[in-house]
Amino acid sequence: MLATVLATGAALLTAPAAGLLGHRALRRARNARLLRIDSPRGIDEQRFVRIGGIDQWISIRGEDLANPVVLEIHGGPGASHSIHGALTRPWEKHFTIVRWDMRGAGKTFGRSGPGGQGEMTFARLYEDAVEVTRYARERLGADRLVLVASSLGSVFGLRLARNHPELYAAYVGTDQNVLDAGRDTSAHAALLARLRAAGRHKDAAAVERMGADARHWSAAQRAAYDKLTVASDPFTLDTLKRVVLRSLWFSPLHTLREIGQYFAGMKFSGVLTPGTAAFDDRADGTRFEIPFFVFQGDRDVITPPDRARRFFDEVEAPVKEFALIEDASHFASFRRPDQFLHLMLTRVRPLVTAPAG
Repeated sequence: MLATVLATGAALLTAPAAGLLGHRALRRARNARLLRIDSPRGIDEQRFVRIGGIDQWISIRGEDLANPVVLEIHGGPGASHSIHGALTRPWEKHFTIVRWDMRGAGKTFGRSGPGGQGEMTFARLYEDAVEVTRYARERLGADRLVLVASSLGSVFGLRLARNHPELYAAYVGTDQNVLDAGRDTSAHAALLARLRAAGRHKDAAAVERMGADARHWSAAQRAAYDKLTVASDPFTLDTLKRVVLRSLWFSPLHTLREIGQYFAGMKFSGVLTPGTAAFDDRADGTRFEIPFFVFQGDRDVITPPDRARRFFDEVEAPVKEFALIEDASHFASFRRPDQFLHLMLTRVRPLVTAPAG
């Protein structure tokens, strides 16, 4: 969903790079110091692991191995979360965070390029996610993991949580994406309203012509729709620049070459999105055997909170809770990492650390 939108931001990083390299070096050095973990029971392990027949990048970080383990499933497609380490450093005091660059994304893509990614299908990445889960359980000696999935990653997340309750202690969706085979047209209508209010009648006419059912869009129409969704909302555009692009630019884990690979990976991974257009999350089932949480940005126009709430209301789970992250768009957990952590500490952690029974 966001691959095309984020890829257009590459110019924002590379155009002024010559005059900002010194500042970038200072910020990267500061972030590297921030990311140091030197507690006696901590872990900072970042390496390639053989998953699904190829080398895939997995990071495991936390200050205490006794803490609950969180496995993140990133969105995009191809928008690795490894860039956000400085923003989420406080999370690692309370959780061990497992971050995985999916095939086609980030350092996994950079390792062997487009020719070394193997099969790029939703089914293949889903099986990779199960394998990564089992690897993290074995590596950390954890019975079950807290599954945190965002944006396109939440499309995987719902299916992982529904099909494998034996692997996960709880499901947390953020930027929760709900697919319904084209029935809900509210986001399309909201985009039309924003474009018309801004006087962008030519763009509104193009969106109206393509129709509200993404199953019938061409790749070019999908890319145009995604760009207009972000460009028509100043707050989302501000988040893209301030949170996502800035995190990538100042990441101590990413060289200039790897920044280029990051964007190339997102473009390459765009082949995944059309294959999900016909998915129907309600038809697949709204019953989950594990605690179910949705923490959604209250100003998200890409995966609107009302749509996520309607799905959440139909969910049956042992425990479930919906909460809004205030003053947050898409990328809510990174725009407001303090609010997200508070929700994880007050709603999720008590459940997953409680004694059995």
